[in-house]
Amino acid sequence: MLIRKYLPPFVMWLVFEVIAVTLWFALDNIFYLFNFSYIGTAIAVGLVLYGKKKKYARNVVQFAVGLYMIVYLGFLCRENMQIEGFWYYLFLGVFEAATIHYVVAKIFGPLLFGRGWCGYACWTAMVLDLLPFKEPSSPRKQWGMIRYFVFGASLVFVSLLFILKVPNKEEIMWRSFIIGNILYYAVGIAIAYKCKDNRAFCKYICPITVFLKPMSYFSLFRIKVDKKKCISCGKCEKICPMNVEVPCNSRNKKNATECILCMKCVEKCPQNALKL
Repeated sequence: MLIRKYLPPFVMWLVFEVIAVTLWFALDNIFYLFNFSYIGTAIAVGLVLYGKKKKYARNVVQFAVGLYMIVYLGFLCRENMQIEGFWYYLFLGVFEAATIHYVVAKIFGPLLFGRGWCGYACWTAMVLDLLPFKEPSSPRKQWGMIRYFVFGASLVFVSLLFILKVPNKEEIMWRSFIIGNILYYAVGIAIAYKCKDNRAFCKYICPITVFLKPMSYFSLFRIKVDKKKCISCGKCEKICPMNVEVPCNSRNKKNATECILCMKCVEKCPQNALKL
């Protein structure tokens, strides 16, 4: 029983440790050992706390990983970890920093963890989740196209820096990281209050979801329902912050690629019909 209880945290830690050691040797840089070991350990600790039914378990992971990303990697190491940083390093042909972060967490990672990044590591969402609108109070709006405009704008912005041969690109990227984060928090909080929905920014604005959504469709880890236990009470759908059609096992269900694995539906189910 004890093995089953701690197996998921251990497996999660092991996955990140394999990534950490592989990148350490492949790129001959011990930083990646520290980086991914830390993230994996933070997530594993969160899973242990969740197993002990601590309400703050996910918040612990969010702040442990989110603050590390934005404060240490962002402000102290002066790395642009926003999507602009990904384009920047990609155009430079440099496979490190933001490039590796996006490949692991947001492009190929979702094949395994789905939108788990959004639920446990996003430094924007860690603040938005503290707002008072835990459950969506109105139907999902048809504003999803905004994310594609933001995604395209970020690509155009970085492309023009190279096409126009703008000097001091590194300093521009650093400043865009600061300005970008200020805008993300401001817009995220504003739209949350407008829609009475903490996760409105994630649903309509965040450009990262352009990477996350298609890969999450094939996610290995998903919330599944035991139809024999389900009584169709609707509590899981009501509490879902991403408006997912929870009591359905089809990959084509409504908002299937939006699940952030927050586990609120699992906790709310009166019949224990849901599990990861």
